[in-house]
Parts: sequence; structure tokens; C-alpha cells
Amino acid sequence: MINEKTVELSLPNVVGYERIAMGCSETFAKNLGFKRERIEDLKTAVAEACLNAMKHGNKGQMDARVIVVMNHDEDSFQVEVWDKGEGIVQFPNDPDIDKIINEIDPMVGFGLFLIKNLVDNVEFNKIDSQGHVVKMVIKKK
Repeated sequence: MINEKTVELSLPNVVGYERIAMGCSETFAKNLGFKRERIEDLKTAVAEACLNAMKHGNKGQMDARVIVVMNHDEDSFQVEVWDKGEGIVQFPNDPDIDKIINEIDPMVGFGLFLIKNLVDNVEFNKIDSQGHVVKMVIKKK
């Protein structure tokens, strides 16, 4: 059975390929009737999550992949960005993203700051042997 509400990308772990995820999320959100401003927020958040996955999660390993899964419901767009990393391990299960942003390297923290402020909900989850996933939700508003 084909699910037209889901798009999945498998990207090489190479900076520059985040643009494919940006373009795909833009087209998908545009087809769903999202406003231009929300689409720009979504693209930036997707790019930051992909870049973090490439640089920090997969640690630049050329043979690693970044998996991006996008789906939607009536009023929101969900994006998951998967990598093989440990995630933000110094703060396991800590829902306080502001604490994370303030206590890690500012260069890393800025990307997290952008994501947090551009989407309506964000979660960072370590998935046992599968790696790490950033889950983002953005609403049409």
C-alpha cells in the first residue's frame, strides 16, 4: 500500500546534500498549502537538523547516511532526521532544550536554537542501537 502522506530520503553524509531535504520539504509543504513564511522556517530547520546529523551525529563518516522522513496531517508537517550518533548524550531524556542550548558549544547550540525557534515542537531521542533522531513538527498556522 502506498502512503502519499510520507516521503523518505536517504542522503549521503556530505555537506551540501541537506539542500535536497530542504527542496523536498519545500515542495511537500507548498503542495499542502503552507504559507511562504512557514515554508522558509521549515527549510531552515530541516537544513540545520541535517547538518547536525552529518557533522555531529555521523561525525563526518563518508559511509554513513542521514535519513529524513517527512509526513503530514491536516494542520501540521512532521520531519524526522536520523543519524547513527549518540545524540546529545550529556542530557539524556532532558526535555529542557534551553538547558541543552545554553550548556553546549555555542556553535552547535546556535543550530539547535534556530530549530527550537522555527518549529512548533522538537524532540531529540536516542534510539538504542539505531542511532539518534530529531523529530520536528511545524504547523500551518
